[in-house]
Amino acid sequence: MIESGRPRHRRRYGRGRFVRLSPVLLTVVIASLAYATPPELAFSRLLPAAPALAAAMWPVLPTVLLGTVCLILMIGLGMVFPDLGTWWTAAGIIAVTVAAAYGSHVRLQRERTLFQVRLVADAAQQVVLSPMPRRFGSVEIESLYLAAAAEARIGGDFYEVVDTPFGVRLLIGDVRGKGLPAVGAAAAIVNAFREAAYGESDMVDVARRLDASSTRYNAAFPPEGPMERFATALLVEIPHEGGHISILNCGHPPPLLLNRGKVRVLESANPSPLLSLAELIGDRYTIDTFSLAPDDLLLLYTDGIAEARARDGEFFPLTAWMRLQPQTPPRELLTALHRDLRRYTRGRLDDDIAALAVRLSEL
Repeated sequence: MIESGRPRHRRRYGRGRFVRLSPVLLTVVIASLAYATPPELAFSRLLPAAPALAAAMWPVLPTVLLGTVCLILMIGLGMVFPDLGTWWTAAGIIAVTVAAAYGSHVRLQRERTLFQVRLVADAAQQVVLSPMPRRFGSVEIESLYLAAAAEARIGGDFYEVVDTPFGVRLLIGDVRGKGLPAVGAAAAIVNAFREAAYGESDMVDVARRLDASSTRYNAAFPPEGPMERFATALLVEIPHEGGHISILNCGHPPPLLLNRGKVRVLESANPSPLLSLAELIGDRYTIDTFSLAPDDLLLLYTDGIAEARARDGEFFPLTAWMRLQPQTPPRELLTALHRDLRRYTRGRLDDDIAALAVRLSEL
């Protein structure tokens, strides 16, 4: 999985250390100004700000220790400048330090809760988006996932790749909706695919099992509100001998195939029903076959990429962007896509994003 911000880790670490030391620096600055300026300027009255700032980033004990240091400094300044109003400021330092210690305690409890939630999110990610090898025989594969919310680890987009006796099979899709219900629905589909991809020789049977699994999940955990929960999905099969690919599209954005600077949109002649909707609109599934030559680049993606918007509301020109890309390895293609999406949207994503880049290489 390609993640953002790796080259900036060291830079952020230096800034973080400076921020963590800012309460100490603030204390030194205020004490120096209080000592070096006339007493009537009363810079010493700003000393309670230091423990208040510490509460936002320090544990309880260091916050109390800093408040104690500020109190000692205030008493010392009072000895140097008798008319400084020492006791009123000292009382303020004590009051603010007590409040800051309590605030630090509450913040730490919330951080522990958030940490546990993120552990659960990471566990869910391992279920839905498990790590996968980058090569299956002659097939090179790379994945990309980005959650729309900065604090989120996973959403309703999903993908999976398995090597089966029938060829390398890929799944990518998007559950309508957000939050834990969407994650649960995605997990049900992915788990069904992992079993069906090995056991069913026909991709139509695989799609039917995915639809059945999605329908059972929705029956057990009905969606909130009047709208039904459904999912788009794209199934791809690449035979071990290569030469062509088979695609079964259940209402998902069509993949793009890059061949020597030319991009082909692999549209399905007759789209198959979305998952969970086969009972309503019929279960007629269609498999389309396309040629696949060595070094061709195949891009599977969710609608969060095609519908990513710039500030002026224009959609990301994915097909035109793909046409400008060289015949690079899948990882480099997704790295460029990640970079250009961030630049186009200025880092503001309105939907989750998932993508798989595939290249057939000669062994």
